[in-house]
Amino acid sequence: MNLPKLTPWRARGLALLAGLAAALAHPPFGFLPGLLGYAVLLWLLDTVEGPRPLRSAFLRGWLAGLGYFALSTWWIAEAFMVDAANQGWMAPFAVAAMAAGMALFWGLAAVLYRLVRPLGVRRVLVFAGAFAALEWTRGHILTGFPWNLPGETWRAGSAPSQAAALVGAYGLTWITLAIAAAPAVWRDGRRGRWMVGAALAALAALYVHGLMLLPFPVTSAANPTPATTIRIVQADIPQESKWDAARFAQIVQAYVSLTARPYAAKSADIVVWPEGALPAAINDYLAPGTWVRQAIVDALRPGQLLLIGGYRYEGSPENPVYYNSLIALRREATDVVVVGVYDKHRLVPFGEYLPADALMTRLGVKSMAHLGDGFASGPRPRPLRIAPDLLVQPLICYESLFPRLAPPDERVRAIVNVSNDAWFGVTSGPLQHLNLASYRAIETGAPIVRATPTGVSALIDARGQIISGARLNLGDSGVIDGNLPNIGPPTLFSRVGHWPFALLLLISIAAAIPLPGGRGLEKFPN
Repeated sequence: MNLPKLTPWRARGLALLAGLAAALAHPPFGFLPGLLGYAVLLWLLDTVEGPRPLRSAFLRGWLAGLGYFALSTWWIAEAFMVDAANQGWMAPFAVAAMAAGMALFWGLAAVLYRLVRPLGVRRVLVFAGAFAALEWTRGHILTGFPWNLPGETWRAGSAPSQAAALVGAYGLTWITLAIAAAPAVWRDGRRGRWMVGAALAALAALYVHGLMLLPFPVTSAANPTPATTIRIVQADIPQESKWDAARFAQIVQAYVSLTARPYAAKSADIVVWPEGALPAAINDYLAPGTWVRQAIVDALRPGQLLLIGGYRYEGSPENPVYYNSLIALRREATDVVVVGVYDKHRLVPFGEYLPADALMTRLGVKSMAHLGDGFASGPRPRPLRIAPDLLVQPLICYESLFPRLAPPDERVRAIVNVSNDAWFGVTSGPLQHLNLASYRAIETGAPIVRATPTGVSALIDARGQIISGARLNLGDSGVIDGNLPNIGPPTLFSRVGHWPFALLLLISIAAAIPLPGGRGLEKFPN
C-alpha cells in the first residue's frame, strides 16, 4: 500500500512535530515512544521531491531541529527574567535564536544524508552517521553546546544508559539514532523487516547489558577504607536575591548555618558549596580579617575541607582578569588555608565570554546584552589534589556536558560538579542538566558530587544512579550527608575514548558506498 504524497506544508509541519516528539523522549519528560520521531524524520528526508531536493531536505531537517531544541532549551528564557526590567524583553528572541541556531546542525545533517544515502535499508546506518557526526560538531563549534544529545535520551542510571561506559555519549547517540530510525524502512520488503528486527535486537542488547550490571555493587581496589564522608550544602538562594547587596549577609549566614548543622554520625571530611554560592569575588570575601572568612572558619571543624565555587580575579585593579573557579580550603586551628584552585576551562559562549568580542562590541551586541568583559579560560581540566591521598576532578557547570573533557586519570576519586542552575529557576533545565552530568559518571566509572544553589544537588554513583536519600530537589534547602560512593574499574570509554564512535561512523561511511554493480540494492518505496 502506497502512502499519500505529502504537500510541502504538511511535510514541514510533520518535521516540526517529529523534532518535538524526539525532545519529549528526554528526561524529565521521558516519553520514550517520542524516539520514533527520528523514523519520521528519515521517512521525510527519503520522500523529498522537487527541483531542489537538498534545499527541501535542509528545511525539513532544520524544522525538526527547531522543534527539538525549542523544547530542549526553552528554559534559557528564565535567565533573562532574573533582571526582567533590563533583559526580560530579550527572552523570546534568545529562545528562538538558540533553537534556530542549534537546528542548523540538523539541517546540515539532513543535506549530508541526502547527498550520500544509498538505496536500500543501509540508509538507516547512513542517517545515524550523518546526524551523529553533526551532533559531535555541535558539541565543538564555539566551544560547543552538546545539550540533550540523542544518546542521552535514556535516563542516566537506566539499563540502556550503561552503554555509555563502552562507547560514550556520542557513540550511544549513533546507536540510539540507528535503532529509532529503523522503523522508517519497514516497507522495504524482507530486508526492511530484517533491519527493524536488528534494531529491536540492538535495543534488547542495551537493556540486557545494563540489567546485567546494575544489580551488582560498584567495587574497585581503589576505594579507601574508611570511606570519605561528604556534606553538600544547598541553601536555595534564588538568583535574583544575589543582586541585592542588602541580602549578602543573609546569604552568607544561610551557607554557614547549613555547613555547621550538627551531624547524625561522623562529621564530613569534605563540605561542598555550589558555583556562585556567595555573590562576591573570592579574593574579597576570603581576604584576611574579613568577617566572611571568620564566619567560614567558625562553621568548619578542624581538618575539614571546603570546596567553594565562585569568581576570582588576578592582575592589577585597573586591568583585572576574571576566572570562574573552584577553591579548596582546609580548616586549620584558627584559620583556613587554600589547598587548591581550579579555573573553568570550557566557557559558555554569550554567557561567560563573547565570541568575536571586537566585532560584537562594534555591532553593539555587548552593550545591548549587558555583557561585561567576561571570564578568561583556565587551562585544560586536570585533577585537583585536595588532600595527600585524595584527587578529584572538578567540572564547573556547563563543563559537565562534555564527554571526556578531562583526560582520564585512574587516581581520580570523584568528579566534583558545582553548578549555578539557579539562573534557570523551577524549569526542566536543571533536571536535564542533572541527567546530562550523570552521564560523565557512567563514562568514567567515577562517582559525582553535585552541588547547586537551588537544585538539583545529589550524590551520584559510578553508574549514574542517585544514591538513595542523597538528593535535594528544586526549591529544597538543606544538606546531603553521605559517604563518597565507590569508584568503579576503568571503563572502556575512559581507556580508548572516542574510538568506538569513530568505528561506528566508519560503518556509516561503508554503508554509503554503492555496492559493485548495484547488486542487492532496492528501489525506494513510493
